[in-house]
Amino acid sequence: MKKTIYFIRHGETEFNKRHIVQGKGVNSDLNETGKNQGFAFYDAYKHINFEVVFTSSLKRTHQTVQSFIDDGITWEQYPEIDEISWGVHEGAKGTPEMKQNYIDLIGQWVLGNYDARIEGGESAQELGKRVEKFMEMLKRRKEQQILVCTHGRTMTCISCFLEERPLKDMVLFKHHNTGLTKAVWESNKFSIEMKDDLCHLQP
Repeated sequence: MKKTIYFIRHGETEFNKRHIVQGKGVNSDLNETGKNQGFAFYDAYKHINFEVVFTSSLKRTHQTVQSFIDDGITWEQYPEIDEISWGVHEGAKGTPEMKQNYIDLIGQWVLGNYDARIEGGESAQELGKRVEKFMEMLKRRKEQQILVCTHGRTMTCISCFLEERPLKDMVLFKHHNTGLTKAVWESNKFSIEMKDDLCHLQP
């Protein structure tokens, strides 16, 4: 059975704007820009007959797709697609030391050390396991038009599953606020039609 899945990252928050680390442990709201990004996505894609909306358990994803939820589309929350936990970095504005810690962490992941993590945070391996659980659920669903709203690092992990790449390739994928990745599941494989598309934000 063919199904089309629209994956988007949530809209902008004040934490995004101010370059403060969010992660799974920070349940922030959208700012006005983020709300407008959500409205713009809705205006561009409200003609799609979505049968279900999946979000993470964090409210910034709920708020991004609220217009679809208000239309009465079935809505389900999955903590499996929450943002990764950045541990002791969450809620803090980036310092040179924090940035170096992050660079070192990504470097470890690129080398295949998927158990590396920020102190108190999640590893790539842990993120990958919960995202894999969500993706397997997605394959089994009967709906043919599906909307998913998730987070930046989670979206790069999802992209690895879509393209059957190892987790070290998360570095290859960009993720902007409300960037759309559109995928088709057919004949037991995914094909990608859009990556991080932002046409809905164009004037």
